[in-house]
Amino acid sequence: MWKQFIGKLSWKSLKSSSGGGGGGGYSPPAAKPSPLSPRANGAAAVKPNVSPPPAAGAEGRSREDAFVQKVNICCVVFDFSDRGKDSTEKERKRQVLMSLVDCIGAVEEPLTEAMIAACVRMFAINLFRVFPPKVRSSTTASETEEDEPFFDPSWYHLQVVYELLLRFVTSPMVDAKAARKYMDSSFISRLLDLFDSDDPRERDCLKTILHRIYGKFMGNRPFIRKAVSNIFYRFVFETDHHNGIAELLEVFGSVISGFAKPLKEEHKLFLWKALIPLHKPKTVGVYLPQLTYCITQFIEKETKLAGTVIRGLLKYWPVTNSQKEMMFLGELEEVLELTDMAEFQKCMVPLFRRIANCLNSSHFQVAERALFLWNNEHLFDMITQNHQVILPIIYPALERNTRWHWNQSVLNVTLNVRKMFLDMDERLLLACQNNFQAEEEKRAATEERRRLMWEQLERNAAGAFHPVITTDTSFPAPPSSAPLVAPTVT
Repeated sequence: MWKQFIGKLSWKSLKSSSGGGGGGGYSPPAAKPSPLSPRANGAAAVKPNVSPPPAAGAEGRSREDAFVQKVNICCVVFDFSDRGKDSTEKERKRQVLMSLVDCIGAVEEPLTEAMIAACVRMFAINLFRVFPPKVRSSTTASETEEDEPFFDPSWYHLQVVYELLLRFVTSPMVDAKAARKYMDSSFISRLLDLFDSDDPRERDCLKTILHRIYGKFMGNRPFIRKAVSNIFYRFVFETDHHNGIAELLEVFGSVISGFAKPLKEEHKLFLWKALIPLHKPKTVGVYLPQLTYCITQFIEKETKLAGTVIRGLLKYWPVTNSQKEMMFLGELEEVLELTDMAEFQKCMVPLFRRIANCLNSSHFQVAERALFLWNNEHLFDMITQNHQVILPIIYPALERNTRWHWNQSVLNVTLNVRKMFLDMDERLLLACQNNFQAEEEKRAATEERRRLMWEQLERNAAGAFHPVITTDTSFPAPPSSAPLVAPTVT
């Protein structure tokens, strides 16, 4: 395999390709590879120092030299905004990249440290870049819709680089201990920055690669979790925009499912400080399925976290956004399905106060979605066992719907829920009805007093008002002809 690989290497093409293209240049690695330091795009290209082919007896050395030299060919970065510019050199580079993909996939001997260093350096030069500033529309987009996807013109080459990186990470011939010296925290941090790419194809590749890196480089796992948490913090509390939240959550859904029981305190803090605040942004609909999956994985690992999640949902519950409120109700139902009785009883009072507000929503879909919670068997069983606490909270909302809600479908479902409570405990429901009637009468009396008071104020304001001027005779008024005397200063 390596003899064929060395035979494909063209020394003439290596010399010519070093000066082509408008991207960043490269320099061949020294005998002792230096730490990762990717070059920025736009640097001047440097002509590699190409030595004649080694002697036939040094096959191991020639194998390493040929691989490194071929990787160095791929370190030249071109300008892909102009398709016609340097087309020959671009195609040559792509062919070399594809040959490297085949080589790493079929290699039978471990890669040396110099080969690993050259590969990581090439990945950094080709992938790490600064994205152009994003131009956003002035109109407010829907919370569940992404911006128009952007397709990077350089994806024709980037796709092969990502394929090579994936083969490199998953190859058993790449020693994890040696590779970790170069795929360090700086490399991973810049790799995570690429998740903000506008190109969905790039984010999909990064998702797979990050998952493989997390699985292979165990020493980097705490740093990856901390770095992703920082991305979530910046998104929620600073920028309010990031393209790759859904992909990062998809990776962490798999990571969370692998957490050992009992959960570490670090993992619980990740749930409370990083995941639950993700309900705050208005674009939560874009990544809500992935977020819900991560949260339910935590609850399945430790059911005591259900109360924490429910309190977090109530903290960030939308007040004026009906579309977002419906999404919260859907997620709440999934969480309640995994909640046991002890945790349910801890938070059922504030929970059903919020549900009562949803029942009286003028948006019929919100009210209908809240009423459909009673169709969930697990939730219905918990409500039945705690109906003496829940019914007094929920009954006023049900009664208001039956009297004043404008939507017929909401009215019908409300009557069904009311009948369920009637079958549970008729005496308690009648007591709640009497209390509601008394409260309504008290409220009506208060409203009448307020109306009469305002009418009295309006009559006073509308009546004729004649000011009465009284003369105080205790102090004589000065004569009108008396001259004004300026005060003397002593």
